Amino acid sequence: MDNINELFQDRNIKLTTSRKAILEVLSNSSKPLCYEEIKFSINMDKATFYRNITKFEEENIIDSFESNDKKRYFEMKKSKHAHFICTNCSKIECLHEDFNFKLINHKIENIIIKGICPNCL
Repeated sequence: MDNINELFQDRNIKLTTSRKAILEVLSNSSKPLCYEEIKFSINMDKATFYRNITKFEEENIIDSFESNDKKRYFEMKKSKHAHFICTNCSKIECLHEDFNFKLINHKIENIIIKGICPNCL
């Protein structure tokens, strides 16, 4: 919880109950979460949630991506890593293998690998 307070101080962002609640849920999760998964742990309306999420993305605090189910998933920006999304069950896994993709004149920000997970094989 102290890390979250420091994060707000370092970025000079106003600490609100809503903002702190969202970041606590994301900080305590080992996987990316969508709004539907987060809403059960927080007490705020959808508009407030997305307004704060937008602020966190602008401040480079969180990463987000869209999955097969057309939902947006969010996670704390901790370390660069790829994600595997199962095309059968839509399960999302964080991959911590070293992926060194380089494209001339491009900056890669996110790597999403789609395929079939071991459970669905």
